[in-house]
Amino acid sequence: MNVRTPRPRARSVWLDPRFLVGLVLVVASIAGVWLVVAAARQTTPVLVAARTLVAGDAVASGDVRVVEVALGQLDDTYAAALEAGAVAVRTVPAGELVPADALDTAEAVRTTTVVVPSSTAVPASVGPGTRVELWVAPRAGQDGYETPRILIADATVAAVVADDSLVATGGVSLEVVVPRSDVAALLEALADEGLISVVPATGGAG
Repeated sequence: MNVRTPRPRARSVWLDPRFLVGLVLVVASIAGVWLVVAAARQTTPVLVAARTLVAGDAVASGDVRVVEVALGQLDDTYAAALEAGAVAVRTVPAGELVPADALDTAEAVRTTTVVVPSSTAVPASVGPGTRVELWVAPRAGQDGYETPRILIADATVAAVVADDSLVATGGVSLEVVVPRSDVAALLEALADEGLISVVPATGGAG
């Protein structure tokens, strides 16, 4: 007489600890991916320079445009809106995001723009935003000049202006942003008919 030994009942897969752990890991992985994708899709409106902004420039709505950018933890690094009376305090090349600390109020700006005729030719690479040095050779008597020296060590070109009176010497006039504290010395050099030369500063554009 054959006696059948009863088979043990198969344990439900839902009660298998390995299955439950695996299920938790899969769900956690999916949730993590979803959170990463969701974060990447979150954008913030920021300002982009529509033209090269130079220190001392008054910045109007037409000088910037608003774009949506995913910045993550850098939300506070860039300007999100343009306040009335905003002025650039440092150079921002055209097409780049505008850092929040690149804009300030007119009252806080310590620079101004002066038109300077350069007595020497200026390299073609010099343009808006280029950092330059201003050298002066003071007049010595009627026909001579003293040894050139640096008058302003750190200035920024705002614009290059054609100057027909300087064509013969190869010079041009430039709108240059200079510290207000140096304006008096610069104007004195111009009034005394000293030779002003605009020389690119080491490091090129600012």
